[in-house]
Amino acid sequence: MSTGNSKDGDLQLVEATARPALPPRPPAAGGGGSNAIVQYTAPTLPEEEEDLEIKLRRIIENVPVRVNNTSGSSAGSGSGDFHQYRQMRRREQDRLTRMDIDYQKRKEMAEFIQRREERMKAAEDRTAKKRLKRQKKKQRKKEKNSKTTSSKECQNPKGGGEEEKESSEDGDGAESDDGNVAAT
Repeated sequence: MSTGNSKDGDLQLVEATARPALPPRPPAAGGGGSNAIVQYTAPTLPEEEEDLEIKLRRIIENVPVRVNNTSGSSAGSGSGDFHQYRQMRRREQDRLTRMDIDYQKRKEMAEFIQRREERMKAAEDRTAKKRLKRQKKKQRKKEKNSKTTSSKECQNPKGGGEEEKESSEDGDGAESDDGNVAAT
């Protein structure tokens, strides 16, 4: 124990030597009162990395961190911990199951949409092919009727109108302008 006397030798007062002078600080860029010797400059990132950095920062700020039923590192397993573990495990298994079900539904829906588009395209192709066939048939029929009409007009210039009526009534059904056949 020290009594505060100099003879104890525990404490001595010594005069401090003068410190060397520091170099002058540069003036602050923004007029701020920063007393840092080295100014911090943010690293410059490429635009893509900057966007990712912004997204990551936004996610970190907005997503809450939930910690449930934590125990300290020195805590032992008590009798109630098993039930908590089982409950947390069941919740996690349910969550994973829901994620799998959701993934399967999305996958099946995408496959269904793709198959439906393929079927619709095939049906449209068949319809276009049949439409073209009907139009060709109609065109041939018109050409045939115009040839027979013109040849008969040459033979009988007066009575050409009655045969045109008969030729349109000869078929089983009459076709409309859009290619549909109407039964008579």
